[in-house]
Amino acid sequence: MLQRHYRAAVEPTVDGLPRGARGYQLLYAVIFKELPNQLALAEYLGIDRTVLPYVIDDLVEAGLVERRPADNDRRARKVEATEHGRTVFAEVEGAVSAAERGVLAALDATEQAQFRTLLSRLARQARELPAAHAGTENDL
Repeated sequence: MLQRHYRAAVEPTVDGLPRGARGYQLLYAVIFKELPNQLALAEYLGIDRTVLPYVIDDLVEAGLVERRPADNDRRARKVEATEHGRTVFAEVEGAVSAAERGVLAALDATEQAQFRTLLSRLARQARELPAAHAGTENDL
């Protein structure tokens, strides 16, 4: 139920981006994470490496990101945000934050911060868990 409420509040704020929420996540990752190449980006976002190029292509076409040769491997490509991409992200991030505050309105500011911290910790754990352990009956 919470996930549906979150999606209903946040999705309209990212609809203007290519690929919506996925485009927003990719922009976030290339702006704030030091990921050396597209493979690392795919792993971080949990996107199949064969699908990621299509997401990137749409963001390149919109002028939000560009591909550059990776520093340590000229065959690999690193995705970087353009200045336009950073500007667009900042605008959308403000709208996403406002929508998130609305979703979390039942919590006071301290509780909201704590909830975000705990959720972030759980997301990092989920990313690090081996695939064999994901989705088992004992998870929750």
